[in-house]
Amino acid sequence: MKLITLKPKVIFLTVIVNIIFYILPVRSLLAQDIHFSQFYMSPFTQNPAFTGAVYGMSAQVNYKDQWKSVGTPYKTIAAAYDVSFQRKKKAKAFYAAGLNFFSDKAGDSNMGTTQANLSGACHVYIDRYTKIGGGLQVGYAQRSIDYAALQWGNQFDGQAYNPNLSSRETNGSTAFAYPDVAAGVVYTYNNSAGMRRVVENNDLKANIGMSVFHFSQPKYSFSGNNEKLKVKFVLHADVLLSIPYSNLGFVPGFMLYKQGAPAEVLVGSLIRYKLKSKSKYTRDKSSSAFSLGGYYRAKDAATVAMLLEYSNYAVGMSYDLNTSALKTASTGRGGFELTLRYVGANPFMAQSRSRF
Repeated sequence: MKLITLKPKVIFLTVIVNIIFYILPVRSLLAQDIHFSQFYMSPFTQNPAFTGAVYGMSAQVNYKDQWKSVGTPYKTIAAAYDVSFQRKKKAKAFYAAGLNFFSDKAGDSNMGTTQANLSGACHVYIDRYTKIGGGLQVGYAQRSIDYAALQWGNQFDGQAYNPNLSSRETNGSTAFAYPDVAAGVVYTYNNSAGMRRVVENNDLKANIGMSVFHFSQPKYSFSGNNEKLKVKFVLHADVLLSIPYSNLGFVPGFMLYKQGAPAEVLVGSLIRYKLKSKSKYTRDKSSSAFSLGGYYRAKDAATVAMLLEYSNYAVGMSYDLNTSALKTASTGRGGFELTLRYVGANPFMAQSRSRF
């Protein structure tokens, strides 16, 4: 009977994996997606399979402000919420659902994208500490631009810019919309799950996954031509590796984005210091940690990052130091990021000391 109840979940995972491997060879055209240097605080830009994968419930907000030293800054804001559903205490699998949103505005013309997504995932336990999950995300996006804010060479009257002169440019539409679909798989390990009590800083956690975004390749042009949004392939991994019988730990991470010809590689680590642990003898269930470190985005930027965690809350900040050819104009200044996160249990997840 247990195998029968698992069949729909196994089928769901199989479908997700097939979607990913079917679409990987697809080649498409132009455009690049948003990205956050604190990728570990923006799970849905990595993989829809993160829905319900790590926490019973989580909510986060991300803000990024970049290229302020070059011109009108590029601003990105994102928010997400996800929750798990598990009715049976010893269930071998569970479903999860989530909602995420982002708005990205760039330059004087405020050219940008606003998108909302719904995600669903299924996670199957391999053993007490390990599970594998598949996720599917369906969204709707709008792309817009303000041509009136642009200045053209034809509007130079010999002495200065004159907005009353015609630009003599043929502009396209000011907005268009499109549906969007993504899918992914993720492997998660957490040795503090189940009945095992992890003491003296022996935590070991890992998330490894792959995902594909925009595999429907929607049309992506203000002029109405056949330009399409490129398929994006993502590989990611992050690990929490604590040093036993100390307050220290390391949180290395890796991210690879491949969208058409361009690729982006981000690698680095945080050093984590546990400030306070949960008490085994009192009702004090709060714990706290401070992390500091850096990441390098190949041929683009070096990132300095910090993360403060207290109980169910986390605050992260980072700053990108530009290392690309643009550093002459930017004087090395890239972008600032601020992230907020809340995690916790939820009324839909059955609480159990052991699943096996």
